[in-house]
Amino acid sequence: MKLIDTKDAVGHVLCHDITQIIPGRSKGPVFKKGHIVTKEDIPVLLSVGKEHLYVWEKTEGMLHEDEAAYMLKEMCMGESETMSAGEPSEGKIEIRAAVDGLLKIDRDKLVKVNSLGEMMIATVHGDYPVKAGDKLAGTRIIPLVIEEEKMMRAKKLCGEEPILKILPFKHVRYGLVTTGNEVFSGRIQDAFGPSIKAKLGAYDTEFMGQVILPDDREGITKAIESFVAEGADMVLVSGGMSVDPDDKTPGAIKDTGADIISYGAPVLPGAMFLLSYLKRGEGEVPVLGLPGCIMYAKRTVFDLVLPRVLSGERLTREDLAAYGEGGLCLNCETCHFPNCGFGK
Repeated sequence: MKLIDTKDAVGHVLCHDITQIIPGRSKGPVFKKGHIVTKEDIPVLLSVGKEHLYVWEKTEGMLHEDEAAYMLKEMCMGESETMSAGEPSEGKIEIRAAVDGLLKIDRDKLVKVNSLGEMMIATVHGDYPVKAGDKLAGTRIIPLVIEEEKMMRAKKLCGEEPILKILPFKHVRYGLVTTGNEVFSGRIQDAFGPSIKAKLGAYDTEFMGQVILPDDREGITKAIESFVAEGADMVLVSGGMSVDPDDKTPGAIKDTGADIISYGAPVLPGAMFLLSYLKRGEGEVPVLGLPGCIMYAKRTVFDLVLPRVLSGERLTREDLAAYGEGGLCLNCETCHFPNCGFGK
């Protein structure tokens, strides 16, 4: 690559896109990389402020921005069929989701690559659901050319596993156990069922049924075990999640023998959330204790955890603890979730 005066560029091959910006109207390449400059192009190039041009002149050990962008794209997605990528445009490559699922990001690798300098990968937030076609990331190098050795260092940092993964959502059959003397007796109408079914309806799920019980610890335990025996992939238990002595749900879940990951989460609404896993054969069934806020709040801890559970991810106590930063929902009059800071 060499730098020449634009007036002397006729017949030379451009080694990068030339961008034209028309305020309020458009921004994009007026000439693409590889374009052979003609006499008629000179006034256009000068009009976009290009009095000098870089034209292609291959140098050993140096990579063009497009070649480097391809390498960054491979670091991000590898050979994954759950993502797709476009061709370079102005040195940038965009990566999009090819399936619905949960986006996972290796944050350690992402920081290491971006810390090398002269290259960048920008992504959306991980641990959130994405739909086919959603934009996930963009890659480019900062200069027009970069040392091949530096790109190979970045590649070595990433290893064999890509920075981005999409865990496709599974088909999940779920049962709902609703507790509370006031609901069981009919003194108040159940509000958990409609709310939960509406949220689960956005995913590939199958509702097995709902059991409404009084605050009876043994009865709740048996209802959970019954759903698991019938083949439920997930059991949700709503109501009775506070520390009131009359609330039996946490103890009933424990009595099933489930591995209690956490009773409590640093999220508002949803601090009284319980996450556990009950063994069944060689696998496990997530059993979630849902606090009362699920009935009335637009977004809660359930919205943060649900897509991760439906992707088959096994959450840890540390995963829940990490929600402390960003775990305060601001209850905006117009909810923009997930395009907001909740859970991020």
